[in-house]
Amino acid sequence: MKLKRTVQGLFPVRIDNEFPGIRLALWLFFPFTLLTLWRSQHHLFAVDGGAQSIATIPLNTYPEGAADTVIGIFALWGLSQLVIGLIYLVAAIRYRSLIPMLYMLAAVEYLIRMTYIPASKQIETAGTAPGAAGNIWFFLFACLMLILSLWQNNTPVSGI
Repeated sequence: MKLKRTVQGLFPVRIDNEFPGIRLALWLFFPFTLLTLWRSQHHLFAVDGGAQSIATIPLNTYPEGAADTVIGIFALWGLSQLVIGLIYLVAAIRYRSLIPMLYMLAAVEYLIRMTYIPASKQIETAGTAPGAAGNIWFFLFACLMLILSLWQNNTPVSGI
Protein backbone atom coordinates (compact mmCIF):
# COMPACT_ATOMS: atom_id res chain seq x y z
CA MET A 1 0.00 0.00 0.00
CA LYS A 2 1.67 3.19 -1.17
CA LEU A 3 1.30 6.57 0.54
CA LYS A 4 -0.24 8.10 -2.57
CA ARG A 5 -2.86 5.33 -2.63
CA THR A 6 -3.50 5.89 1.07
CA VAL A 7 -4.07 9.64 0.67
CA GLN A 8 -6.26 9.13 -2.42
CA GLY A 9 -8.14 6.41 -0.57
CA LEU A 10 -8.86 8.68 2.37
CA PHE A 11 -9.57 11.77 0.27
CA PRO A 12 -10.65 10.53 -3.17
CA VAL A 13 -10.21 12.89 -6.10
CA ARG A 14 -13.49 11.61 -7.51
CA ILE A 15 -16.37 10.71 -5.22
CA ASP A 16 -18.16 7.77 -6.79
CA ASN A 17 -19.59 4.38 -5.92
CA GLU A 18 -16.39 2.36 -6.44
CA PHE A 19 -14.94 0.72 -3.37
CA PRO A 20 -11.42 -0.48 -4.18
CA GLY A 21 -10.69 -2.02 -0.77
CA ILE A 22 -11.22 -5.49 0.65
CA ARG A 23 -14.91 -6.41 0.37
CA LEU A 24 -15.20 -7.35 4.05
CA ALA A 25 -14.66 -3.68 4.98
CA LEU A 26 -17.51 -2.71 2.66
CA TRP A 27 -19.94 -5.36 3.91
CA LEU A 28 -19.20 -4.65 7.58
CA PHE A 29 -19.86 -0.96 6.96
CA PHE A 30 -23.58 -1.78 6.62
CA PRO A 31 -24.07 -3.20 10.16
CA PHE A 32 -21.81 -0.42 11.50
CA THR A 33 -24.16 2.08 9.86
CA LEU A 34 -27.26 0.35 11.24
CA LEU A 35 -25.76 0.32 14.73
CA THR A 36 -25.07 4.06 14.52
CA LEU A 37 -28.66 4.72 13.40
CA TRP A 38 -30.07 2.46 16.15
CA ARG A 39 -28.03 4.22 18.84
CA SER A 40 -29.19 7.61 17.62
CA GLN A 41 -32.89 6.79 17.91
CA HIS A 42 -32.54 5.73 21.54
CA HIS A 43 -30.82 8.96 22.54
CA LEU A 44 -33.41 10.94 20.61
CA PHE A 45 -36.57 9.17 21.80
CA ALA A 46 -35.93 7.58 25.22
CA VAL A 47 -37.50 9.57 28.04
CA ASP A 48 -34.11 9.94 29.72
CA GLY A 49 -32.19 10.15 26.45
CA GLY A 50 -30.37 7.01 27.54
CA ALA A 51 -28.48 9.02 30.15
CA GLN A 52 -29.61 6.91 33.12
CA SER A 53 -31.04 3.81 31.45
CA ILE A 54 -27.89 3.18 29.39
CA ALA A 55 -25.07 5.48 30.52
CA THR A 56 -25.91 4.96 34.24
CA ILE A 57 -25.80 8.68 35.02
CA PRO A 58 -27.75 8.98 38.30
CA LEU A 59 -30.28 11.55 37.06
CA ASN A 60 -32.59 10.81 40.01
CA THR A 61 -30.00 12.40 42.33
CA TYR A 62 -29.80 15.62 40.31
CA PRO A 63 -32.02 18.69 40.65
CA GLU A 64 -34.78 18.61 38.04
CA GLY A 65 -33.24 21.37 35.91
CA ALA A 66 -29.85 19.66 35.87
CA ALA A 67 -31.38 16.30 34.95
CA ASP A 68 -33.39 17.93 32.15
CA THR A 69 -30.22 19.57 30.84
CA VAL A 70 -28.36 16.25 30.75
CA ILE A 71 -31.32 14.62 28.97
CA GLY A 72 -31.38 17.45 26.44
CA ILE A 73 -27.66 17.07 25.78
CA PHE A 74 -28.12 13.32 25.24
CA ALA A 75 -30.93 14.07 22.76
CA LEU A 76 -28.61 16.45 20.89
CA TRP A 77 -26.00 13.71 20.86
CA GLY A 78 -28.62 11.38 19.39
CA LEU A 79 -29.32 13.93 16.67
CA SER A 80 -25.60 14.10 15.88
CA GLN A 81 -25.47 10.30 15.69
CA LEU A 82 -28.49 10.33 13.37
CA VAL A 83 -26.78 12.77 11.01
CA ILE A 84 -23.57 10.70 11.06
CA GLY A 85 -25.58 7.51 10.49
CA LEU A 86 -27.39 9.06 7.53
CA ILE A 87 -24.06 10.15 6.03
CA TYR A 88 -22.82 6.57 6.50
CA LEU A 89 -25.98 5.26 4.82
CA VAL A 90 -25.65 7.56 1.81
CA ALA A 91 -21.97 6.58 1.46
CA ALA A 92 -22.80 2.87 1.75
CA ILE A 93 -25.45 3.10 -0.95
CA ARG A 94 -24.14 5.71 -3.36
CA TYR A 95 -20.67 7.08 -2.47
CA ARG A 96 -18.59 4.08 -1.43
CA SER A 97 -15.31 5.79 -2.25
CA LEU A 98 -15.87 7.82 0.96
CA ILE A 99 -15.99 4.76 3.22
CA PRO A 100 -12.26 4.76 4.09
CA MET A 101 -12.51 8.41 5.19
CA LEU A 102 -15.59 7.61 7.27
CA TYR A 103 -13.79 4.70 8.97
CA MET A 104 -10.92 7.10 9.72
CA LEU A 105 -13.30 9.64 11.25
CA ALA A 106 -14.96 6.90 13.32
CA ALA A 107 -11.54 5.77 14.59
CA VAL A 108 -10.69 9.36 15.58
CA GLU A 109 -14.06 9.75 17.32
CA TYR A 110 -13.65 6.57 19.37
CA LEU A 111 -10.04 7.42 20.20
CA ILE A 112 -11.11 10.80 21.60
CA ARG A 113 -14.03 9.19 23.44
CA MET A 114 -11.71 6.85 25.33
CA THR A 115 -8.77 9.20 25.92
CA TYR A 116 -9.37 12.94 25.97
CA ILE A 117 -12.98 13.02 27.18
CA PRO A 118 -12.52 10.80 30.25
CA ALA A 119 -9.25 12.55 31.13
CA SER A 120 -10.61 16.08 30.89
CA LYS A 121 -14.40 15.91 31.37
CA GLN A 122 -15.49 13.82 34.33
CA ILE A 123 -18.94 12.25 34.02
CA GLU A 124 -20.55 10.84 37.15
CA THR A 125 -21.97 7.35 36.57
CA ALA A 126 -23.33 4.60 38.80
CA GLY A 127 -21.70 1.89 36.67
CA THR A 128 -19.85 1.31 33.44
CA ALA A 129 -21.86 2.41 30.44
CA PRO A 130 -21.84 0.01 27.46
CA GLY A 131 -20.46 2.79 25.29
CA ALA A 132 -17.49 3.32 27.60
CA ALA A 133 -16.79 -0.41 27.71
CA GLY A 134 -17.15 -0.74 23.94
CA ASN A 135 -15.08 2.25 22.85
CA ILE A 136 -11.85 0.27 22.59
CA TRP A 137 -13.53 -2.39 20.45
CA PHE A 138 -15.14 0.14 18.13
CA PHE A 139 -11.80 1.96 17.83
CA LEU A 140 -9.99 -1.27 16.94
CA PHE A 141 -12.78 -2.25 14.53
CA ALA A 142 -12.65 1.14 12.78
CA CYS A 143 -8.82 0.96 12.52
CA LEU A 144 -8.90 -2.56 11.08
CA MET A 145 -11.68 -1.68 8.63
CA LEU A 146 -9.79 1.47 7.63
CA ILE A 147 -6.75 -0.64 6.76
CA LEU A 148 -8.87 -3.16 4.84
CA SER A 149 -10.75 -0.40 3.02
CA LEU A 150 -7.46 1.14 1.86
CA TRP A 151 -5.96 -2.18 0.83
CA GLN A 152 -5.79 -2.33 -2.96
CA ASN A 153 -8.25 -4.88 -4.33
CA ASN A 154 -7.71 -5.97 -7.93
CA THR A 155 -11.43 -5.88 -8.67
CA PRO A 156 -13.08 -2.79 -7.19
CA VAL A 157 -16.62 -3.22 -5.92
CA SER A 158 -19.04 -1.03 -7.85
CA GLY A 159 -22.56 -0.42 -6.69
CA ILE A 160 -25.78 1.12 -7.87
